[in-house]
Amino acid sequence: MARSALLNVMVSAVTKAGRPLARDFGEIENLQVSMRGPADFVSAADRKAGQALIAELTKARPGYGFLTKDRGELPGTDETHRWIVDPLAGSTNFLHGIPVFGISLALEREGQIVAAVLFNPVTNDLYVTERGTGVFLNERRLRVAGRAALADAVIGTGIPHLGTPDHAGAVRKMQAVMIETAGLRASGAPIFDLASVAAGRLDGFWQENLRPWDIAAGWLFVREAGGYVSDLWGGERMIETKSICCGNEQIQRKLFAALTGSRG
Repeated sequence: MARSALLNVMVSAVTKAGRPLARDFGEIENLQVSMRGPADFVSAADRKAGQALIAELTKARPGYGFLTKDRGELPGTDETHRWIVDPLAGSTNFLHGIPVFGISLALEREGQIVAAVLFNPVTNDLYVTERGTGVFLNERRLRVAGRAALADAVIGTGIPHLGTPDHAGAVRKMQAVMIETAGLRASGAPIFDLASVAAGRLDGFWQENLRPWDIAAGWLFVREAGGYVSDLWGGERMIETKSICCGNEQIQRKLFAALTGSRG
């Protein structure tokens, strides 16, 4: 695909920030002898990647603001543009030596996500999209899967863990979906699950208690791959409600019905 100047800026930023992450990931196995060592190491890797991204993006687009996982809101002089950044999506995977992690970057213009990239520096998988142009993985255009029946579908979600709000409700939703589908999967990084829906590897995905950087790039990937996306209240306020439900038209509708029917 021919990339716009904007996408070139975004791709350059994530690939430069990703190279040190790949090197750091190679050191994780050497640090697993202690608990504190790996955790501190991952925090430092996260910070370095975030600093590199902010520096590259500020140089290319002065004045744009930022919303980042590690530093929160950083207003810019240009109030119409904001970068939404996760410099280490899948940090728990990174900590445990699981190669499903990367850099997620989305651009918000006047409240709308208009472009997004996701880069895994270990596999060199690069997802890119700009509103209205489709979504691509390493130059290959992606489309959501065509399955129509939940019984044939593999669905992604986040597995409830220690500290998950409304743990019982999350388990109830999982049970409601499990009995109607071919199986559930969890990558440990919502942005990669959303990218997998766009690529047709997962038929659908839902999750709650998400942060803006978990959703911003991913929902645009799914939409640009021909998918349908809503929050878990039937609207399109995914970032505000911290929830998402997606798939092709039939799967999204049926998955949404299964989830909302499980509410106690």
